[in-house]
Amino acid sequence: MAAFSSLTDRLSNAFKHLKSKGKLSEADIDGTIREIRRALLDADVALDVVRSFTGKVRERALGTEVSEALNPAQQVVKIVDEELTDVLGQGVDRPLNFAKNPPTIIMLAGLQGAGKTTLAGKLGYWLKDSGHTPLLVAADLQRPNAVTQLQVVGERAGVPVYAPEKGVQSDGGEAVAAPGQTSGDPVKVARDSIAFAKQKLYDTVIIDTAGRLGVDEELMKQARDIRDAVQPNEILFVIDAMIGQDAVKTAKAFDEGVDFTGVVLSKLDGDARGGAALSVASVTGKPILFASTGEGLKDFEVFHPDRMASRILDMGDIMTLIEQAQKQFDEEEARKAAAKISEGSFGLDDFLDQLQQVRKLGSMKSLLGMIPGMAQHRKELEQFDEREIDRTEAIIRSMTPAERRNPSIINGSRRARIAYGSGVTVSQVNALLQRFEQAAKMMKRMSNRNGMGGGIPGFGGPSMGGGKKKGKNKKKGGRSGNPMKREAEEKALRDKLAGKASGATGGSAFAKKPQNPALPAGLEQMMGNAGNDGAELPPNLGGGLGGLFGR
Repeated sequence: MAAFSSLTDRLSNAFKHLKSKGKLSEADIDGTIREIRRALLDADVALDVVRSFTGKVRERALGTEVSEALNPAQQVVKIVDEELTDVLGQGVDRPLNFAKNPPTIIMLAGLQGAGKTTLAGKLGYWLKDSGHTPLLVAADLQRPNAVTQLQVVGERAGVPVYAPEKGVQSDGGEAVAAPGQTSGDPVKVARDSIAFAKQKLYDTVIIDTAGRLGVDEELMKQARDIRDAVQPNEILFVIDAMIGQDAVKTAKAFDEGVDFTGVVLSKLDGDARGGAALSVASVTGKPILFASTGEGLKDFEVFHPDRMASRILDMGDIMTLIEQAQKQFDEEEARKAAAKISEGSFGLDDFLDQLQQVRKLGSMKSLLGMIPGMAQHRKELEQFDEREIDRTEAIIRSMTPAERRNPSIINGSRRARIAYGSGVTVSQVNALLQRFEQAAKMMKRMSNRNGMGGGIPGFGGPSMGGGKKKGKNKKKGGRSGNPMKREAEEKALRDKLAGKASGATGGSAFAKKPQNPALPAGLEQMMGNAGNDGAELPPNLGGGLGGLFGR
């Protein structure tokens, strides 16, 4: 995540000198702790939190769990991971508190500009996708166009909006408005929305409240009045991850003012230092429930302290990636795709289906950011143009069904027609077809290997139905008779199977995660240029993903 990118780099560098040491001295530990302390302070983490964190890490690192470890450097990273998880709220994290008798009332509070209105739409979309029937309530009647903004957000999310003045209904139906009101009282609007939700059988109400540029008594009084009027099941404090050192002060003020029950981190995709947000859970003792990781409605996820700690330490977040895939991907379709790969009949139509399923997971930057060791490729990630996926889709859609089934028939005149129809150049069409041919060969080759490239549920791969072709196996090369060379070969194979990144920094090699997660069938090679020069991406990303970033 961009908000923690600087912190990730600094922590990775702090661990570098430990990896070459067999035994760690007290001076080695203190040097690492010093670098960690500087990294956290530079990232705007609260001083008290930094002192407590580094003190616990040092105490454990100087104990027997490091001195007696087979790999002391790995153990130090493990300790930092566990203590960072604790700072982020391990033990206090929990799901939303839903009411036994609907509707569940969720009130959003925070400073102006924190992203409450956008967050309301994302939360509504997430709840709707989870099987609930949410209603957004426009109780911010002070900021110009706040009601209109919520209606626009609600329309994008497909969630209805209860507003004090008539406007366009977000779900395409009749306007939902409190009759007879033009400006309105936010407390009355909030109270009336609950009665409306009960009448129309909405099971969740999300109340968007007014914010201020700074904490003041008027803001707190209005928030308290709304709270007392509707008795919400959850009061979520929305905090901008880029707020800086004011994060702790603001969080304390809202905790004392409205006694919020949970925290939502917004704008985690921003470029500013996001360390201040790490202090909120530790200082207030309230759990971080959600995180907003981008501008899209789907860039919103449940906050898991252990997974966020792993991301900050460049260990990736494979579990979230797997969960999103299992939720969005059709397992039967994945089995069919895997079977086609094994048979060598995977076509452009199949790839287009896979590409559309990947888009359901969210932005490609967010998706790739969950892969371990990606910090070293941050520049390529930042430069990646999401519209490249649109162009790829446009090229394939400009082909006839026969051309998609059999790309070999696409001659020069057909390529010119496809380029004209998709608004790209002929060279771009040529590059796509070349990459697809390479991908098809690679996928067929990988599908015929035992134990290689196993997919995760919903992602396809040999484990989803692909298998060895019948017939004799090709003779494999024998192992070297030189013991040292053989040991080196076996270690290289183990490293490849473990999905270790070549030259991965920091703690990325120490992650606790499933091995070899695979993107949907052929996506890595299809979107990339196999065999290009330059630093390799982590093996678990597949051979050709480098081309995705234009290298």
